[in-house]
Amino acid sequence: MNIPANLKYSKDHEWVSVDGNIATIGITDFAQSELGDIVFVDIQTDGEELGAGENFGSIEAVKTVADALMPVSGKVIEVNAELEGAPELVNTDPYGQGWMVKVEMSNAAEVDELMDAAAYEAMIK
Repeated sequence: MNIPANLKYSKDHEWVSVDGNIATIGITDFAQSELGDIVFVDIQTDGEELGAGENFGSIEAVKTVADALMPVSGKVIEVNAELEGAPELVNTDPYGQGWMVKVEMSNAAEVDELMDAAAYEAMIK
């Protein structure tokens, strides 16, 4: 299971990469493997201000649909348009081309409440 050490993780299996006040968010390798083949990613929250724990979109796999939840509060400033035509990027490259949204954080301190790689790995074992 791939759990990059430079990212932060939510209990809901989202990862966060922080660059200044911008958080890039996606789902973890564990989450995509549990979901199976992803066939559609639906994110309609571009431009919206959302709180931590709120739903920013949904991920449809062959057998199920899962909510994508915000690990931090902020305004969705970009949605990964590549996922419209290639939702399988979430399966093949969850920490790279499979990112989902970029968020301008409203409270950067929330990142400190997320798990590091070791804590996330311990949670999923």
